[in-house]
Amino acid sequence: MVTMTDVARAAGVSVSTVSHVVNGTRLVAPKTREQVHRAMRLLGYEHHPIARSLAAGSNQTIGLAITAASNPYWVELIQGIDGEATRAGLNVIIVDTRDDARHEASTVANLLAHHIEGLVIAPAVGWRELTLPLLRDHPVPYVIVDRIDPDLRVDQVGVENEASTAAVVDHLISLGHTRIGMVAGIAGLSTSAERLRGYRLAHQRAELPVDPSLVLDGSSTSEGGRKAALALLDLPDPPTAVFAANNNMTIGALAALKAAGVRVPRDLAVAAFDDFAWADLFSPGLTTVAQPSAAIGARAVQLLLRRMTDPDAPPQTVRLPAEIMHRESCGCTPAHR
Repeated sequence: MVTMTDVARAAGVSVSTVSHVVNGTRLVAPKTREQVHRAMRLLGYEHHPIARSLAAGSNQTIGLAITAASNPYWVELIQGIDGEATRAGLNVIIVDTRDDARHEASTVANLLAHHIEGLVIAPAVGWRELTLPLLRDHPVPYVIVDRIDPDLRVDQVGVENEASTAAVVDHLISLGHTRIGMVAGIAGLSTSAERLRGYRLAHQRAELPVDPSLVLDGSSTSEGGRKAALALLDLPDPPTAVFAANNNMTIGALAALKAAGVRVPRDLAVAAFDDFAWADLFSPGLTTVAQPSAAIGARAVQLLLRRMTDPDAPPQTVRLPAEIMHRESCGCTPAHR
């Protein structure tokens, strides 16, 4: 491996001068700088910023422990995290938790062994028993993203799940629907619980009873959404509208409805949590709750940077507002929008 010492010797300058040229830590005369660059090219010197910062006691790297589920929401969230980290001069190591607490704990332990500077995590169900103790045993700043835990005094950022879900269900009720199916996400996740509370809140405000048979577990997956939609259609008194609590379940539910010959919204109104790029390309266009995914990710990094520079700062829980995207799948007319 070619070292800075080799470059310094070839360029006829000191090692500190080479370091200043490589790292940009001090101005170097143009002629000297060109000598160093020429020597680097001739010797094939490769600059390794992580190795350099490790030598200085910091690897400028944060970890991101998150599910790699095929959901556009997570892709945009990761882009927001990576973009903000890059602007701050940080590298990001992403590990897939598989939404499994045991695997999550294993991957987080591996990140900690690599001496990351901080961690952003979207916790799996059961993380309190397996992953949280690891974080408490290691003095590494961390921020919870998406899945806010109200019982923990740590930095967290997510969306307003309850209020935005309630707003969409309110809208369905305003269109005359009194039997609204709910395809809920993974049991035990705070996001699933908050969206279910929003569904119930809208019914409470309208003084409508919640029929338990209309609330089904879709496991946050496309297949779960498909099965839940078919089960709702098979009820003796099926719903006239359905709310699916995430992207994947929405795709599965729509596939099931199409296969069953159900016309949306003529036969069944549909609304969903999570917007995505092609939601308005569906026929009819899909009414959704649009999360500011990239902004949530960026805010998580901002909270982490604050924690890294000020370990004693009071923890913050940030909830960003969602936007209701009114399209035709809920049976909207222009007057209702």
